[in-house]
Amino acid sequence: MADLDLEAAAPSEISEAVNARILAVSEDRIAGFVEEPFAQIASSAGLSEDVVIERLRAMLAAGVIRRIRQTLMATNLAPGALVAWRVPTERLDLAFRFMADDDPFSGHVVIRSTDTDTPGSVYKLWTTLKVPQGFSIERHCEFLASAVGAGAFRVMPAKRLFTLGVGHVRRRGMEPGSRSEEPGRVMDTNIVELSAEEWRVLTALKRELNVDEIGPSLWSRRATETDVPLDEFLRVARSLSERGVIGRFSTFLEHVKPSASGERVTRYNALFHWRVPEGREIEAGREVGRHHILTHAYWREGGPEFANVNIMAVAHGTEKQLVLEHKAAIDKHLDEIGIPVLYTNVFWGGRSEIKPSEISPVEYAKWAMRVGLNTAGGASRA
Repeated sequence: MADLDLEAAAPSEISEAVNARILAVSEDRIAGFVEEPFAQIASSAGLSEDVVIERLRAMLAAGVIRRIRQTLMATNLAPGALVAWRVPTERLDLAFRFMADDDPFSGHVVIRSTDTDTPGSVYKLWTTLKVPQGFSIERHCEFLASAVGAGAFRVMPAKRLFTLGVGHVRRRGMEPGSRSEEPGRVMDTNIVELSAEEWRVLTALKRELNVDEIGPSLWSRRATETDVPLDEFLRVARSLSERGVIGRFSTFLEHVKPSASGERVTRYNALFHWRVPEGREIEAGREVGRHHILTHAYWREGGPEFANVNIMAVAHGTEKQLVLEHKAAIDKHLDEIGIPVLYTNVFWGGRSEIKPSEISPVEYAKWAMRVGLNTAGGASRA
């Protein structure tokens, strides 16, 4: 393949027809470990591999795609949780920046609000957190709370997952109520133990790509840097995929930030809350999870701070009213099949930073030493 010149003005906007075809596949349709991911994207999109590589390079260089990487099922590799923080208004910006810039284990960092005062609306800062095996989520949160001046926090680990994907481009124009014929799949959050070699391969797999790496034989370069023979690297990667710890090969778009031309992939990010009767969480989660608009759906316990909600889901859209119509369609479906909704709410996302959470125990130990966090005796608990 000839070298591709990023100066040659390959279109980088997501609405351009070829780019949209690529993104409809590359956001969340390449599941598990794939030896030649760009060839697989090309095949699924009905395009040549050269075109896919050219366009992905252009979109990444332009910042339209914020990162390209092999994702992991981090819920099976490190105990994690959604964490809501009650932070004084005057310290909210400091707290946001600390979580985004100084804590490698906090992933999504989002300022959220509600349309009216509701249970939990004083919790403005929300983060996703992964604390590697052998360390304590609670202790980590206590450290962060002290660092940013949070008055309280609520840790909400996922008990089950029902939907996990992105696909913002393919969700554009989706009709409210669009759902699969089958209920959502139930995914557990059991932690998988890995060997030192498996961690070494996994660490190389998950690092995001730079522009020059977008091309054939991607994994041979990563194998070389880990001093693992390519055949062994691929064997370990396939084994990890079979054990359910590999997610998808994915291109991640900026959610809200506009591109250079002002185009946005989405404007509204909504976290839906429902409380359903105890004992019906999995049934309700599967019914919520069958709705195509959702990028995430899970069973989390909100506790009294959030009116004891137990099902949460995330949806994105360019129009607020349309996002609410999607939620109304889910509410109607639950009612029609006889699952009572005892309470519901919507938390709207505003300012956000999205980054992958570090999950390496080695990196956690280094970070803890650097910031002065005492980890002695801290077994993970969520």
